[in-house]
Amino acid sequence: MTPTASATGAAEEYAALLNRVRRDRRVLGLVLTGSRTREELATEHSGYDVYLVVEDAARGDELPAVLTRPDVRLNVMVLPLAEFRGHALPGSGTEWNRYAFAHAKVEMDTADGLIGDLVAAKGTLGPDESAALAPEQLDAFLSSAYRSLKEARDGQPLAAGLDAAEAVPYFLSYVFAAHNRVRPYNKYLAWELRRHPLSRPEWSAERLLPLLGEVLGPQGPAAVRRLVTELEPHARAWGHATVLDAWGDELPLLRGEES
Repeated sequence: MTPTASATGAAEEYAALLNRVRRDRRVLGLVLTGSRTREELATEHSGYDVYLVVEDAARGDELPAVLTRPDVRLNVMVLPLAEFRGHALPGSGTEWNRYAFAHAKVEMDTADGLIGDLVAAKGTLGPDESAALAPEQLDAFLSSAYRSLKEARDGQPLAAGLDAAEAVPYFLSYVFAAHNRVRPYNKYLAWELRRHPLSRPEWSAERLLPLLGEVLGPQGPAAVRRLVTELEPHARAWGHATVLDAWGDELPLLRGEES
């Protein structure tokens, strides 16, 4: 099967699935996620990633057969409403999947908009979530950055590079959490920064993406310090000065102020 034929088959199967489940009273909602919900990212190789929310009493063996078609890249996860409520949220064990619901498209919903409300709650961070997550991620970023810089200073380039790489996800999680947003998957980071920019010019796609590349390359220590120094004033403005100040005498190393 050629990619074009496969893409056509996926679109047809998806349209057929929508038509079928809209007539099934046991199906409460259908949510489309993945590249198909992000402008200009979908290609002929992109599949349809679907969450089908069904009544809690619905039995899997009674639902429409052949929901998943790997040959046409139609991937459907069927979840009872009770399970979908907590899916991807803290404590669910599926927290890794939360960004899937940012920019998701609710194709089918209940009359009261319940599925849309649940998707919206998964796709963003509430104020209480951000308040708890942001300082935790900031401290984790500073810890990885400190280890990386110390190892670079002590002539351990491999360890320094590995810790610099570990610092990047914490940095991104912190910056996005401070904006009440879920950190995007790496695949979608460039798209997210371009289509939904963060609030500071330092974190535009044109400036941040090359800097992250430097963190992972030979200029890693200098790039890590730049991440720290550009972040610090904003972290203090966001009320996280205590996290920074807890590093005390280690802050000069993080800032590049060591004599």
